Amino acid sequence: MNAKIADFAKFRGLSSAFVAPQRRACRPATMDVFTRPGAASMKVTLIQVTPFQQNCSLVVCEATQRAAIVDPGGDVDRIFSAVQQLGVTVEKVLLTHGHLDHCGGAKSIADHYGVKIEGPHAADAFWIDQLPEQSKRFGFGEAEAFTPDRWLQDGDSVQFGDETMDVYHCPGHTPGHVIFFSRANRLALVGDVLFAGSIGRTDFPRGNHADLVRSVKEKLWPLGDDVTFVPGHGPTSTFGHERGTNPHVRDVVAA
Repeated sequence: MNAKIADFAKFRGLSSAFVAPQRRACRPATMDVFTRPGAASMKVTLIQVTPFQQNCSLVVCEATQRAAIVDPGGDVDRIFSAVQQLGVTVEKVLLTHGHLDHCGGAKSIADHYGVKIEGPHAADAFWIDQLPEQSKRFGFGEAEAFTPDRWLQDGDSVQFGDETMDVYHCPGHTPGHVIFFSRANRLALVGDVLFAGSIGRTDFPRGNHADLVRSVKEKLWPLGDDVTFVPGHGPTSTFGHERGTNPHVRDVVAA
């Protein structure tokens, strides 16, 4: 493994399972999410980007074929290819937080499509300001700092096509981390707040473990056990499964 990549893996707290020594085939995997009868469907295409297989999500409104790109951390050509293959119109870029592997390609993507960047919360501005330095340090190529067109707050919503996703501020991994929740499709895009079997690191500048656990239990769990979530790394899961099995945030049953 490249020494800089290994250093970044250590910095991000990622296991070797998240590090891809060779790229996968260009065509991305797809995950179709359907809801209760009568509700619109939303297709989510997961595009693994950066050497850490970060889950960039191409979220498509099936009714209009308009899309949002969530957390384009890098490998922008792979993202461009996925958009072209699906034949959709990109409407905006959405960011859960300011770490390099989640927003390193945001400015390039937004400029390419002539769209706006929305998110994260303004408390992550200091991370976005460091993008050029971090990118050079870890050998990720060029990443431009930027100011999002819209900082997001708890209670906001974002739209693309006919779809609406609610915004929840979930600090802990970073102070300005947000998640996106499609109530109609019972789907959440949670960045690095929650993983299948784990949670995000909190030993970064301005991270806070108690805040992260509180975010999961007070912001995510009330959304419903049936909600499928896409994490920033690794496989999808459901809130219900994690409540019962995740050692970091599972429900404790009194004896």
